[in-house]
Amino acid sequence: MDLANMSAVELRNLQDKIKQEMKRRENQDIAKAREQILAIAQSVGMPLKELVSSGPRGKTGSVAVRYRNPSDASQQWTGRGRQPKWVKAWVDSGQSIDLLRV
Repeated sequence: MDLANMSAVELRNLQDKIKQEMKRRENQDIAKAREQILAIAQSVGMPLKELVSSGPRGKTGSVAVRYRNPSDASQQWTGRGRQPKWVKAWVDSGQSIDLLRV
């Protein structure tokens, strides 16, 4: 196929055909992936929803707040991960982190 010899109309038609074929193949790939995922879920005896959910099984919800800034109640921390700047500043000023406990 020599694209240089094709007219603009022919190129646009070809472009439309390519877009349609790409969409058809994408839909085929998605359908195939769904079938494979369902087969995996069935092979382990697990509902699909449970298989694709994030996190370990049985864990739901969020972590409770353990620390709150006394001067700004909107600043809260669960105690997990890095200390927020306001907690670090509190501790660096010589105050006990226990005073921030909720």
